[in-house]
Amino acid sequence: MTRRGAAAGLVCLLWAVCECRQVTLPPGPLYRVAGFPLSLPCSVTGYEGSRTQDFEWFLIREDAGGRQIGVISTRDRRFPYAPFQARVRSGEVRVERDSGDRVRLVIQRLRPEDQGTYECYTPSTDARYQGNYSSSVLVNVIPDTLQVSHTSSRSLSGQALTEGAELQLTCSASVQSQQHTHVSVTFGVRGAGEGAGGSPAGGHNLREVISIDKHLSVVPGRGGDYERRYADGTVSLEKRSEGGQDQYVMRISSVVPSDTGSFFCEVIQWIQDPQMTWQRIAQRTLELGNVTVQPLADSLTVTTLPEGEVSLSAGSPLSLSCEVGGISPSSRPSLLVQWLRRAADRGAELEVARMGSDGVVTWGDDVSRRGGASLEKEAEGRYSLRLFSAHPADAGIYRCAVSVYTGRTPGTSSPAASQRSNGVTVSLRMKEVRVEAEVGLARGPPLQRGHTVSLLCNVTTVTSGPAQVEVHWLMTREEGEGPAEPALVAVLAHDGTSRLHGNNSDISVDRPSPSCYRLRVHKAEAEDQGLYQCHVEVWGQDPHGGWYNTGARSTSQPARVYMYARAGDLLLIPFVVGVSSALLVGVGIVASVTCCFLNRLAKQRRKT
Repeated sequence: MTRRGAAAGLVCLLWAVCECRQVTLPPGPLYRVAGFPLSLPCSVTGYEGSRTQDFEWFLIREDAGGRQIGVISTRDRRFPYAPFQARVRSGEVRVERDSGDRVRLVIQRLRPEDQGTYECYTPSTDARYQGNYSSSVLVNVIPDTLQVSHTSSRSLSGQALTEGAELQLTCSASVQSQQHTHVSVTFGVRGAGEGAGGSPAGGHNLREVISIDKHLSVVPGRGGDYERRYADGTVSLEKRSEGGQDQYVMRISSVVPSDTGSFFCEVIQWIQDPQMTWQRIAQRTLELGNVTVQPLADSLTVTTLPEGEVSLSAGSPLSLSCEVGGISPSSRPSLLVQWLRRAADRGAELEVARMGSDGVVTWGDDVSRRGGASLEKEAEGRYSLRLFSAHPADAGIYRCAVSVYTGRTPGTSSPAASQRSNGVTVSLRMKEVRVEAEVGLARGPPLQRGHTVSLLCNVTTVTSGPAQVEVHWLMTREEGEGPAEPALVAVLAHDGTSRLHGNNSDISVDRPSPSCYRLRVHKAEAEDQGLYQCHVEVWGQDPHGGWYNTGARSTSQPARVYMYARAGDLLLIPFVVGVSSALLVGVGIVASVTCCFLNRLAKQRRKT
């Protein structure tokens, strides 16, 4: 502070009741780096006169014996002394006005000889000369010791990266300074339209990826999806120390197409001024290279082998391979592999099996597992589906569907790409099987309500191998107008187990002889009246001992069951026989009953 300023300050203290002019600069000393900008704010308060105040800046060098050097003035263009005249004319040294009473001295590129005490002086516009008309601060210019370098990774070899691949970039920084300074490191990317030589602070499509700020905290880039990717761990930044230098390693474990661009590393040196604010004192920006990310949807391929059509004999093993290509080995993506099948007799596509990225296999089609099956990852990009014994139900069109997830949490978000293979048609050659079925009421005493009704299904099968018959008993009620749908009453499965569905009636099924199957309705009531049929399916045995549905089937013609409740009705024999056959290969069985019996039955019904 000059003597004149000190005297003015004393006067201001003596006249405390008055408002005095005050000129303010930041407290010092300040440290700035040669070659980088200096920005000194100066403000004045408590003044009289115009709201737009003038400012004059002086420099007092330590080697100048206290002599002032005029730097720049807001009111006099001839004010700068010779050391600053050319720099002021070029704009390298200038005054930027924030408001009428607040300005800042800007020196665009500091030189070592700019070190010294800077005085900000405001010419008086007051009626009386009182207060503080200038303020000073010491600025020390220190050498530029900020060094920045990088080590190119394999990812920047000029080859395009496939979506999901890993990108790793390293930026090394070092500072040799006697002052306590911090370094912040920011990794960013410019869009594909930006030139590599552009300023990172500019650029129309510049994005910050991740940084370590001046407080030494890791901060993901704002905007875009880098905050989310940092949260799920796919974008990270790590600091290492090696060879006297600090290395900052940015890793994107799974790149996406929006990462395409020119990557750079920006390193800033910070210092904390006496007023406890952090100031940027040096900066370096280093170009790291261009990255092009190819979308997986453009490169992913899925192929099923063998191609075309596969024809097998029933019971033979089936093996299909799914080949996945177009994925970089270094990307380590998460794959969901599904085998799908569309049967010839239905349009819906069913999931046979799936394998997640954790290797767990889930089966979705129980029919495919009856003879045993496996889904295995044989090699990188190759997944094989095997049915140890193919059954007729396994015939159809098979496809392999692959979904690729590039994040760390597959299944919780949409896949980066999905692709299906062409279909391969699997057909099964069957052995010739013939089957015939006929149903009728068992002979016995006259039927009354409460008695047991027995129906017999006689089955004839012709086959060249082991076979078992599965019998489904159906009943159709004759109430109301129009045809009714048959209801399943009971099933005697090919393995000897039975399933009863009988409308709350007491029913049972058994096999009195090798070719005869019986349905019994115990304590039959009126609701058990109707048309009964037996539906027969033939199951064959494969070489591995597994059973499969051969597709051979036959349904008998219906047999009518009618119950009598009156005493007079006991004199009649309600013998109703329906003889039918449904021949797989055209064999028919002729049903016959006597006309006399039918006429008597018709007369009796008219009486009742």
